[in-house]
Amino acid sequence: MTENLPGVSFLLPIQFDLAATFLAALAATWAASRRGYDVVGVYMLAFVGSVGGGVLRDVVFIREIPIVMQSARYLWAIGLGVPVGIVTFRYAERFVHLFDYIDALSLGVYGIYGANRALIAGLPPEGAVIVGLVNAVGGGLMRDILAREEPILFKPGQLYSLAALAGVALFVLLSHRLGMDTHRAAWIAIFVTIALRLLAIRFNWSTRSVKSRLGVP
Repeated sequence: MTENLPGVSFLLPIQFDLAATFLAALAATWAASRRGYDVVGVYMLAFVGSVGGGVLRDVVFIREIPIVMQSARYLWAIGLGVPVGIVTFRYAERFVHLFDYIDALSLGVYGIYGANRALIAGLPPEGAVIVGLVNAVGGGLMRDILAREEPILFKPGQLYSLAALAGVALFVLLSHRLGMDTHRAAWIAIFVTIALRLLAIRFNWSTRSVKSRLGVP
């Protein structure tokens, strides 16, 4: 089926996913360290926070063995991200928004890689957008729930899931509809996702609760 899809016959290199896995493990390690977890808790939260979205992508939507179970490189990426996160935690706490910046990087890469895998698997473009969004925010959602924090995905605030959605939709548009080279479309979409997220942090571009929009006290 995929040979008839313009621009999506090539799967992005696994290095995209591995880089996002490392960054997500790093962010999850900081979150776990902030909660006072021991090393077992840190590794568990890092594992779920980094590959949780990819497992949902593969098992629920693409219906194949999760890629994290097929390549040990993911476990090595997590294994590297945790000690780096532990060593840098005290410094990360000194820099405002550093957690958000790292999270923004993984958000952009995860979303585009997930959408690309969905298109290769033969899902329609609308479905690929959903899969990419789940891939982008799924791990962070699980991380927040396990850390007993209200998921950022559910709260009114600076653009998060909308930034991921915009980047994923742009990638699908460029690669599937316009036939742009997969690599070029991916880098453009990743840049847009990260830029939107960082601009939202810098200028406090925020969503509002439905209740406040209705004027309900």
